[in-house]
Amino acid sequence: MKIRTRSYMPFAMALVLASLLAGCAKDGGDSAPASDSAQAEASKPVTFTYFNAAVAGKDGNTNETVLGKLLEEQTGVNFKIEHLVGDLNTKLGVMVASGEYPDVVVPDSGIDKMLDAKAFIPLNDLIDRYAPNLKKLYAPYWDQMPSEDGNIYIIPFAASHGFVPDMYQPGAFYIQRGVLKEFGYPKVKTLDEYFDLIKRYKEKHPQINGGDTIGFETLTDDWRFFTLTNPAPNLNGLPNEGEVYVDKDTHLAYATGDKPFMKRWIRKLNEVNSQGLLDKESLVAKYDQYIAKLSTGRVLGFFDYGWQIIPAMQNLAQAGNDDRQFIGFPLVFDQGTKDQYLDPPTFATNRGIGITTSAKDPVRIIQYFDNMVKEENQKLLFWGEKGKTYEVGENGRFFRTEAQIKQAASPEFLQSYGFAYYSYYWPMGAGLYEDGNAYFPDRQPEVVEQSYTEGDKTILEAYGLKVFTDVYSPPETRKWYPVWSANKQQGSPEQVFEQKKTDLQRKAFPRLILASPDQFDAMWDEYVAAFNKLNVKSYENWANGVVQDRLDGKKR
Repeated sequence: MKIRTRSYMPFAMALVLASLLAGCAKDGGDSAPASDSAQAEASKPVTFTYFNAAVAGKDGNTNETVLGKLLEEQTGVNFKIEHLVGDLNTKLGVMVASGEYPDVVVPDSGIDKMLDAKAFIPLNDLIDRYAPNLKKLYAPYWDQMPSEDGNIYIIPFAASHGFVPDMYQPGAFYIQRGVLKEFGYPKVKTLDEYFDLIKRYKEKHPQINGGDTIGFETLTDDWRFFTLTNPAPNLNGLPNEGEVYVDKDTHLAYATGDKPFMKRWIRKLNEVNSQGLLDKESLVAKYDQYIAKLSTGRVLGFFDYGWQIIPAMQNLAQAGNDDRQFIGFPLVFDQGTKDQYLDPPTFATNRGIGITTSAKDPVRIIQYFDNMVKEENQKLLFWGEKGKTYEVGENGRFFRTEAQIKQAASPEFLQSYGFAYYSYYWPMGAGLYEDGNAYFPDRQPEVVEQSYTEGDKTILEAYGLKVFTDVYSPPETRKWYPVWSANKQQGSPEQVFEQKKTDLQRKAFPRLILASPDQFDAMWDEYVAAFNKLNVKSYENWANGVVQDRLDGKKR
């Protein structure tokens, strides 16, 4: 298979010639002579560029970190990393218009835009020739990775080998521990109970840390708008499938945008706003402003996902006031409804990392990826160095000392050591290593239990929990799950529907939330009329096709 306009030279076989690892002459350019000097050139240190559109972070070079230096010693490769600032679609649009890209890109929800622009090179041949470790790691998922044309353009994250319960809280309605402490650690099951506690606490404590107490915060910034809409099906006892929910008995998919549970959720926010509990600014705030506000300790509650609030949680932990930290609950509308916030085991193929057409040397990049997924390097990237960032017990179980756990909680250490760069967003495994240890320290029971502070233990004991994720009901197996992970081509009816639906909700939902309660029903009817002018049925037909294909074992 030819990879774009680049040719990759095979290994030279001669008595006096070295193996040529990275022949990357562009567009049929001159090939380097097969010699010792060519081999030296192939192993010479090189810096590639890496753009991460999925998460905010500190830009820098991997070789400024301990882990990055160790990998560079093994491969001669380092990466200059840039994170997204501003609007994702705008950033990717500029790249596509210019045709110039970083060497590797994590496009997050912009994957279809990049694929449609043919910004990524096919990886099939590169993986076959240069990445045996990568191929072994992803072997259980190999058939799910190709696009419709049969080529692999994206390497998804987290090829799981064995299911390990998530010790870190996924989607949840978070509430300050001090609120629960104030009222004797009541059980919180329903949305009404949750907001009742927040209202009573705010009335009793109108100020925290010298500023006004904020009852409830939300997040609507750019692609993170799903943070506002996703709670609706969850509150109704449904898992997060994206823009649809799937009937577990009939396997039929239905759009969520106009359903009664969506109306009930948005109406509740309208009520909360009328009571002065909602931070109106959060409807227009950027993500960094949202994190900054959560970090003040003045916010009593919010809905979000554990991975999205890590910076705020770290800031609050460092501040040292346990009452201002949070615990999340999988709330439902009505007592007796079984929550389904936890994801069943799944492999999402619409998020990952790709090598672009601008890449200077795809061979060395794929070799770097292959080297980093060796089991010893996966342990290095996630656990660090034995005796420095973790220990091994007599039974072979990995653990961390109290000092090591405290060290790993420091944002400065995470950055300087390299955990901040390598914790995700690269080719990687998940689940269990061959020796039975968890891939990630935060899923190793020995580490989780040791990492709990006295404040953590107090609230866990108050609610009869061993770990914080014990509050969730076990996930139900859904072979098709999640529908949102199905790839959609730019300009396809399903992609256009999602864009128009989001544009509509961006305008309508803040207006509905801020409206006078007596105007809500009429305004909701206007929104539903506009929603139903979209091609809802076509989208549901597409989603049904995804569900059926996955039930039949086909990749979508």
